[in-house]
Amino acid sequence: MPYKTLMATAVAVASISGTAWLLSADNDGKFRWLPFGSQSDHQEASAMAGGPTPATSEVNSSVAPAPSDNALGFMLASVADDYQRSARYPDYSVPLNTAQAEAYQGNRYHPVELPLEDDGSFIVTLDKFRFTQGEPILVVASLSGRQVFGDTLSATLESATKRDKADSAALPATEDSGYYQGTISSDHEPGEYRLIVEARVDGKPVRHVSSLSIEPDLGDFGGIDSPYVSGNDLVIPVRFDPDHAGYYALTAQLYNGQRALAQLSTEESLSGGSVTLVLKAHGSVLANQDITGQLQLRNLQLRQMPERPGDRTHYAFGPDEGYEFSPPDLGNLRDTPAVNTESEQRAALLRQLADKF
Repeated sequence: MPYKTLMATAVAVASISGTAWLLSADNDGKFRWLPFGSQSDHQEASAMAGGPTPATSEVNSSVAPAPSDNALGFMLASVADDYQRSARYPDYSVPLNTAQAEAYQGNRYHPVELPLEDDGSFIVTLDKFRFTQGEPILVVASLSGRQVFGDTLSATLESATKRDKADSAALPATEDSGYYQGTISSDHEPGEYRLIVEARVDGKPVRHVSSLSIEPDLGDFGGIDSPYVSGNDLVIPVRFDPDHAGYYALTAQLYNGQRALAQLSTEESLSGGSVTLVLKAHGSVLANQDITGQLQLRNLQLRQMPERPGDRTHYAFGPDEGYEFSPPDLGNLRDTPAVNTESEQRAALLRQLADKF
């Protein structure tokens, strides 16, 4: 990040916080820096709890002290502290908790519920968001309402940009009441698409629209080679056989059982033939972990970066089950910050800015 951008971001964050303080000071106590709410809020909360209403002097005595006049410097120092904490990890290996791991998964489809009258609903579910070209797209729909007509829904796949019809299929009813299921082909030009599922409810057509992506076949994952420790890194070699030359970025998540440990990433230019992409887990994310049993590499996502501005980024994904392996001896890994001169310079710049206020 250029220094000018870093400075502008820090000043913007601090300015917003400073403005909030100025506004609160002019607001006659209604937005004072209390643990929560205004003075009247505290009185109301006390009354609801059945206790006596505190006197004004008692309320004011519990008010947290107002920020100093140096609010901008305080905020810049806080930003510098936050940046310093995050900068101790290398870009290729950052700590991860389970909630973050779920959020970072790149091929999850989130169903959208279309509300209908009388507490009815229309939901379409896909097993993922991105499909490899030629892979069947399994579509499951659930439909409930006052009057649902027919035992088959229709599904149409169309281009998201041109709105041209690419394919269609029928979704017959399943043995479970209110559920419909079928497949539609993804053997079409890679790009963004809309899936339109149509039903008849109360004698009227109802359309549910979902988004999905069709990706070219980028190649095949070939598993992992034996991991090893090098310096302060656990090195995990991942085999991949690309179908096309290009610049690729690989990300994956390292787990120990059900516990997420780290998000790993690497980038490399591939020219064809079987290659090895090297993922590394730094000692700062592993040294203090209580690791027992096997480690797992999950949610592998490969991106082929665009050759020219305006081109699409293409995606490929590793096997759903990931790869499991026995870790080597991790006893020599150290919980020491990564050496990153550029990050240290940025943190120092933020502190210099803070000292000027």
